[in-house]
Amino acid sequence: MSSVYEGATPGFLVWRLSTKWRVAVDRAVAPLGLTHAQYSVVATLYGMRRSGERPSQRRLADHTGLEPLYVSKLARALETAGLLERTRDPRDPRAVQLALTERGVEVTGQAIGIVRGLLRQLLEPLGGLDGPRARAFVDDLTTLLGTSLDPSTETPAQNETEQP
Repeated sequence: MSSVYEGATPGFLVWRLSTKWRVAVDRAVAPLGLTHAQYSVVATLYGMRRSGERPSQRRLADHTGLEPLYVSKLARALETAGLLERTRDPRDPRAVQLALTERGVEVTGQAIGIVRGLLRQLLEPLGGLDGPRARAFVDDLTTLLGTSLDPSTETPAQNETEQP
């Protein structure tokens, strides 16, 4: 472990890793005209499309963990760029459905390949993408993501000692 992070809290390490990942993805997909947040939207749509789903903006927001208003803003920018189309849901006129355009499918496929390369680099120290340590890491992350966080249940002493 790097001495820079000795004594760091798990919260700080999660924050640093997520920041490192976001910056790396931003830089890697920028030549395709995407940001990390836009990549999250189109890559999620790409996967949902493969399973036959054409999600609403709300469903996509729930799936990605992004705020619905932010997904709406990202979708409008991606629509302007010609990567996705937004249409009214025939079952609910208030809802907007999202789908990748042909160009969106092409660009997203390229971006997914680039991000997979980054993921291989990130997980190499854990034995690679399919190694037992990486699988355990994914299991641990999944467990943590399933944990409900309620700031109102924290004690004042916990707040004073925790970094980001």
